[in-house]
Amino acid sequence: MDNELTIKIAGEAGQGLQTVGGALCNVFKNAGFYIFAAQDYMSRIRGGNNFYQIRISDKHLHTLRQNSNIMVAFDNKSVNLHRKDISENGVIVLDKKRFNITEEDSAFFDIPMYNIAKEVGGNEIFVNSVACGFLAEMTGVDFSYVDNVLRTAFADKKKDLIDKNRETAQAGYDFARNNFKRDIFKIKKGNAKDTLLLTACDAIGLGAIKAGCKFYSAYPMTPSTGLANLMAQYAKRFNIVVEQAEDEIAAINMIIGASFAGVRSMTGTSGGGFALMVEGLSLAGMTETPIVIYEGQRPGPATGFPTRTEQGDLDFLISAGHGEFARLIFSPGSIEEAFYLTIKAFNMAEKYQIPVIIMSDQHLTDSYRNIEMFDLDKIKVQRYILSKEESKKVKDYKRYQITESGISPRAIPSWIEDPVYADSDEHTEEGHITEDAGIRTMMVEKRFYKKMAGLSNEIEKPKAFDVEGADCILIGFGSTYGVLKETKESIADKKIGYIHLPQVWPFPSADMIELLEGAKNIIVVENNAGAQLARLLKRETGIQANRSILKFDGRPFNLDFLIQQIRQEI
Repeated sequence: MDNELTIKIAGEAGQGLQTVGGALCNVFKNAGFYIFAAQDYMSRIRGGNNFYQIRISDKHLHTLRQNSNIMVAFDNKSVNLHRKDISENGVIVLDKKRFNITEEDSAFFDIPMYNIAKEVGGNEIFVNSVACGFLAEMTGVDFSYVDNVLRTAFADKKKDLIDKNRETAQAGYDFARNNFKRDIFKIKKGNAKDTLLLTACDAIGLGAIKAGCKFYSAYPMTPSTGLANLMAQYAKRFNIVVEQAEDEIAAINMIIGASFAGVRSMTGTSGGGFALMVEGLSLAGMTETPIVIYEGQRPGPATGFPTRTEQGDLDFLISAGHGEFARLIFSPGSIEEAFYLTIKAFNMAEKYQIPVIIMSDQHLTDSYRNIEMFDLDKIKVQRYILSKEESKKVKDYKRYQITESGISPRAIPSWIEDPVYADSDEHTEEGHITEDAGIRTMMVEKRFYKKMAGLSNEIEKPKAFDVEGADCILIGFGSTYGVLKETKESIADKKIGYIHLPQVWPFPSADMIELLEGAKNIIVVENNAGAQLARLLKRETGIQANRSILKFDGRPFNLDFLIQQIRQEI
């Protein structure tokens, strides 16, 4: 893509990379750029190398690039570690004296950033503000945007601290203006000033609030912890009870209890935490209690790579839980989808009285992108419970009444005069324990066959682009959507089509068979080692992909890597 830049800021944990990265995201957005930004950080509290990568352009962006045009090193190790990823004519910004570097390199732009921070601000901690200043000047962004972002970011701090951040940023800006004499990084700006700058985690939280979620319980686990923080942030404003449970078992049982009482409820976790929730998942299936679970994937097994990304839980989520019961699994591929599908998750969970899982991963969860405002006219929040007035008219209530759809009338205890029975054992229509074989058969048909049939009629359809007559069709789910989209747009000399699956269960078999009829070359792209989506496609449709492109090193796909892989195939 023309007219774009990638900036990488690298250093040790604890050097404020998230602070400077977040500030620059807002600076570039406010200046009119579209951005895609992601962090790469280690799970250790101190030590190791972290970096924050920001891609900017005048057009919407959906993924990362492999190489950086500008790399800012906050420590000596970062220089050599990331030098190989600098693009042609790229620049490494560093403090040579601080890092004891004597070699000459045309790619180096030496700036005494630590001395500037200490002399102007009185402390080296202001080096982040210095970096904001010189990066703004190098990219042609007016200092007023830096000034406004710093004022906002430190609005609740003392005036002296605000002033020192502004002054050190100005000093960094002035140094670059006087010493950096290349204009190659001053690119055209877009019209992004009025956009929203969010992560998918933000979008899921906002979607849950919009859908009427009033109880959120979770145990902290990367990358889902940000969702708990967001729900807590807005708890008072929207009357939400947020509970940090003692473990994931307690968290899922809490939301089952809250939902039984009529409250829209949600929990969030990652693969290891979800493993502990599995018995509760089956309990929700047996008691036909609607719950929503956010599962942010990361590499396993066990603790794995706690702060990295993967798509290795697809098979697990589809089959988790003992026994057979209906469930729905969404796999949003963008911030927009994360918002809208979260609202749909609550509606569908309550309509079918089932657990609904929103499956994402660390990459999509934590990556920032600016988007257009959500279209609130598209949103319809629906409740599927008997109202207080309807409940008063009910006699001889049967919580698990056999119906043609498999969905029984759901009453809230205390709204209805009759008792409401809920049992984890097999039960009658009234909810009493039974071991009758005939009733067992009817209840399994109700909870599984009938509900799955209904869910199959309301599938979130695959998103297909230019698949008819394509030389190659790429298929992915979840966070691969962005890199599939830009890969297709970047390979102009071949006809590439792609399909993104925002829902993976029930699998959209009929739609995929229709879309892939006569396909010449099918390539499935996924962040796991077992080609789980490719195997699911074959199992549910009989269609065998020609090849899978797999990545399971804990890092997401980037545009350059996938283009190279696709070109080798076609």
